[in-house]
Formats: sequence, C-alpha cells, structure tokens
Amino acid sequence: MPDQAQNHAQSPRNVLVVGGTSGINRGVAEGFARSGARVAVVGRSAAKIDDTVQRLRDLGAEARGFSADVRDPEALAAGVSDLHAAWGELDVVVSGAAGNFPALATGMSPNGFRSVLEIDLLGSFHVLQAVYPFLVKPGASVIHISAPQAALPMVGQSHVCAAKAGVDMLTRTLALEWGPEGIRINSVMPGPIEHTEGMARLAPGDESLEAIRASVPLKRLGQVEDIAAACTFLASASASFITGVVLPVDGGWSLGGATLISDRLAKGLA
Repeated sequence: MPDQAQNHAQSPRNVLVVGGTSGINRGVAEGFARSGARVAVVGRSAAKIDDTVQRLRDLGAEARGFSADVRDPEALAAGVSDLHAAWGELDVVVSGAAGNFPALATGMSPNGFRSVLEIDLLGSFHVLQAVYPFLVKPGASVIHISAPQAALPMVGQSHVCAAKAGVDMLTRTLALEWGPEGIRINSVMPGPIEHTEGMARLAPGDESLEAIRASVPLKRLGQVEDIAAACTFLASASASFITGVVLPVDGGWSLGGATLISDRLAKGLA
C-alpha cells in the first residue's frame, strides 16, 4: 500500500483549493498550477473565480472553478460532484476558507462569533464530507490552512482562536479515521504573511508591519509562496509518511514574537 500511494502521488494530480480565489489560498492554487497539476478553485464571487481560473491557465495549468459557500453543504457537495464527473478522483484538497475581524469578546455579538465558527470550523467539516467520496484512496492528501490563533491565544481573536483550534483538531482526528484508507490530512499554520488581508486587518500600517518583521526570528515577513511551497511538499510523495501534523510556516514567529499582535490588538481595542 505505501508503494501504491507513493506512485500515485508522483503522477499528474487533480487539486481542489477551497477559498482559492484570494490571498494565501490563491497563492497555493498558483503553486500547484506551477507544479503541473490540474487545479480547481471554489469561491463565492463569480468574478474572482473567473479571474483566478484565467490566471491558473496563464501559468499553463488546466483549471476550472465553481461558486459555493462553505456554509452551504448542499451547494458545496454538488460542485465537488460536478468536478469529479469532469476530472475523476481528487488527489489533493486544500481547505482554506476563513473569516476574521478584531473584536473583544465582551463587545462581540453572538452572530459575529457564530459566523466565524461557521466559516472556519463548520465550513471545514462540510468540505471534508463533500470531498471524501471522491478522494483517491490510498494516496490522497487533505491540507487545512490553519492560523497561529489555533495554538496561541490573542486578544480580540476569541472567535478565530476557537474556530482554528477546532480545525486543527479535525485534522488530527480525521488523520486517525481516514489513515487506514491511505488518506493523509495535515494543517499548515501560516505566520505573518505579507500583502494579505489578514495582515492588513491585524497589523495595519507600516509601523505595525515593521514591528512584526522585527519580532520574527528570521527577520522577515512570510510570502504567499512560502505557504504554497509547504502545501506542495505535504501533498508530495516526499511527505507520504506525514499525517496529523500542524506545521507552522512562520519563520519561528510562534516561538514568542506572536504575542506582539495580541498586545497591539489589546491597545487598539481597549
């Protein structure tokens, strides 16, 4: 069985990136396109889907996309089923839909807290259920895009901390449940990534960015390409014995520097 999984991982792959029309997830989709895979993206905006699909084709990949909200399991399942009818079984699924806004727990509405859990945690569960019937077994790789908040408490991020911690526990639990079928499931935990919406919200302004850069042991901000490289590695034959892992890709930031954002959020929300 290991040989079968490894051989399949070296063949042309069908990759689905959920949330793949913007930010880190789009960069991941582009990374797989550059590696020679066929890449499909899921998003909510038809215009963003069309733009991303064209970009992936410009990179030389066969590409397609469909519109679905991860909070709508029926729409998601229908889109995945249509993709399977067109391309066959899925080799790689990257699940990265996410929501965030800074807010103290005492001032956050129940609906605001719930919306992030529904997008991040329940949405990830919907993705897992939708793709499972159409995964290559053995040989498939599922990758969640996590966040530092999954492991590091941050002021103004109680909703995201709860949601992403749940996503990483889904990663570990499903690695146990699906491992006997040869399906690997891992999480990638990005650190501070330059030119992303998340950084713009949590560290607005040049001063904040410079302070965060200084707090990273490697003394630079991450690039979307760093996350894409981690995902393509985890999906490759080189990672065929890696499952249930939450992999920080953060330049060592989670070793201590991540407290800076929490401190800044505390001052800004006080």
